Amino acid sequence: MVFIKLEKINKTFFPGSNREHHALRNIDLDIQEGEFITIVGGNGAGKSTLLNAISGNFIIDSGKITINNNNVTLNPEHKRAKYISRVFQNPSQGTAPRMTVAENMALAYRRGQKRTLSSGITKENKEFFKEQLATLGLGLESRLDSEIGLLSGGQRQAISLLMATMKTPDLLLLDEHTSALDPKTQKTIMELTDKLISEKNITALMITHNIQDALKYGNRLIVLNQGEIVRDYNKEEKDKLKLIDIYNILENVNS
Repeated sequence: MVFIKLEKINKTFFPGSNREHHALRNIDLDIQEGEFITIVGGNGAGKSTLLNAISGNFIIDSGKITINNNNVTLNPEHKRAKYISRVFQNPSQGTAPRMTVAENMALAYRRGQKRTLSSGITKENKEFFKEQLATLGLGLESRLDSEIGLLSGGQRQAISLLMATMKTPDLLLLDEHTSALDPKTQKTIMELTDKLISEKNITALMITHNIQDALKYGNRLIVLNQGEIVRDYNKEEKDKLKLIDIYNILENVNS
């Protein structure tokens, strides 16, 4: 069963000007429930634009986007929030730095509802958040009342992941979410990502510049170039690929 469907998605920025850029070209993509798709491509390939189109960051020029039988094509980003969670490249982008860890988690817990703290955070909420943080294994359960901006980038990204998956989304978008971290923390966050996606059977799209991660994680691999899907490997095909294969593909499509 197709869980998420993209049909003939097109997006051009600055049309009719000398800056005209065809960011997405007739993208067709069927995503099954529970698929974890990694996405690679060179700079300007359309990777982040694709995620922005799906999340509702802008309205596409033409095409149709369906999530779990709901046509969301014309829905703005806030209306898609009940279907989609996203973790960004910058650890500070998905959180409010001057708010506490508990307050940030409360906002995420009410995803898809009217976002407000007016009802307060109950003792039961805090206990639940503490239990959730404990599953990360990073000792963050003792930091509920700390301003999230005081935490390290890796700690914030771990919490962002937890916030994005506390209420299992229909779709999780990961936009180069480890690229701003040091190698050791990248490994920790990727292992945590894989654990959460697997345990909750989350449907996910992950952009990465780390080809090794693109091959190691997920059960499907897509290569984008100049706004088009130029390769789409299923798990069996993906498992046979080596690093050099992807480098050769990227070099050939850009030559």
